[in-house]
This record gives sequence, structure tokens and C-alpha cells, in this order.
Amino acid sequence: MTKQMSEGQRAYEAKRAAKAGMSLEKWLTAKERERVQAERAREAAAKPPPEPKKPGFFGRLLERAHKPL
Repeated sequence: MTKQMSEGQRAYEAKRAAKAGMSLEKWLTAKERERVQAERAREAAAKPPPEPKKPGFFGRLLERAHKPL
């Protein structure tokens, strides 16, 4: 992690790591990895969907075939 943790925060994270059966460093790297993945997912969800393609030749032909005369 880039920011420094206080002793209380470090003790809390050490307890959580022990409960998960991991070392503190491994726990912190896994936690950071999950945070980055969540951030990427949020960014991907925020992007607007791509514009739909215009129908091609056969698509237009089918549309006209379904319209009443």
C-alpha cells in the first residue's frame, strides 16, 4: 500500500489476515488488487455503450419485407 497505516489499522488488518490464513503482506497485496479491479469495473461501467450499427443490405431488405404494403 502506498499510504502509511497507524498501529491500530495495522493490528486490525493483521487480525483479518490471520483469520483468512494469510500473512499481513499477502493480505494487503490481495486487498490492493481487489481495489484496483473494482476501480476498473467502475470505469468500464461508466463508459457509454457503443452506438448500434446501421443495418446492412440484408437487414434493410428484411425490414422492408416485414412492413405492410
